[in-house]
Amino acid sequence: MVSIIILALVALFIGLRLYSVLGERTGHEQQLPRNQAEPRNQLARAAELAQTSQAKANGAAEPLDTAYLPTAGPGVRALLAADPSFDVARFLEGAKGAYRMVLEAFWHGRVDDVRTFLDPEIAAAFDEAVADREAAGQKLDNRLIAIEQALIAAAAVSGKVATLTVRFEADIAAVTRDSEGNVVAGSLSDAVQTRDRWTFRRDLASSDPNWILVETDDE
Repeated sequence: MVSIIILALVALFIGLRLYSVLGERTGHEQQLPRNQAEPRNQLARAAELAQTSQAKANGAAEPLDTAYLPTAGPGVRALLAADPSFDVARFLEGAKGAYRMVLEAFWHGRVDDVRTFLDPEIAAAFDEAVADREAAGQKLDNRLIAIEQALIAAAAVSGKVATLTVRFEADIAAVTRDSEGNVVAGSLSDAVQTRDRWTFRRDLASSDPNWILVETDDE
C-alpha cells in the first residue's frame, strides 16, 4: 500500500511538472511560418465566402455598406425590400457612367445620344440650352477629369416607383469657345471641383432595367 501511494505521488509530481512546461504560454512561442499561415488565412476567407454564399442562397440579407449611404440608409433598405436584386455598388458604377455620358453629350450638343435616359422635361431643358449656345455662336470644350466620389444622398420608394439622388464630386475643366474656336471663358489647364446632385427614377414593375435622369442640381 505504501509503495502505491509513493508511486501516485511521483506520478502527480511529474504531471504538475509537465503542465508547468507545456500548459503555460511564456510569450516566446515560435510564430507560425508565413508559408503555413497564409493557407490558413485563405481557408478562413474561403469559409467566410462560403457562409456568405449560403446566406444568399437561404435568402438572408447582406449587411448594407453604409459607406455609400451618408443619409439614405432607410430609403435604400426600402428599395431593397421592394427589389431584392438591387445592388448599391453596381448602381453607383452605372450612375457614374451616366454622369459622364450625359455631360459629354450635352457639352457636344448631342442630346439625342442620351435622350432615352432622360426625363422629357430634362431633355427639353438640355435642348433649349444647346440651342441658346448655338445661337450665340459658342461651343463648350469641357473635360471631365475625374469623378472623385459618388454617394446616394436620398432614396425613396412610392408604390413601385423608386427614386435615388446621387451626390457627385468631380473635377471638370470648363472652356467656352466662340465660332472661330477662340477661348472666351475657362481654361483646360485649371480643373474646377464641382458638386452635383442628380436624381434618377425607375419603375420597379418594368422589365426595363435603366434608371431615368429626372432632375439635376448643383451645390
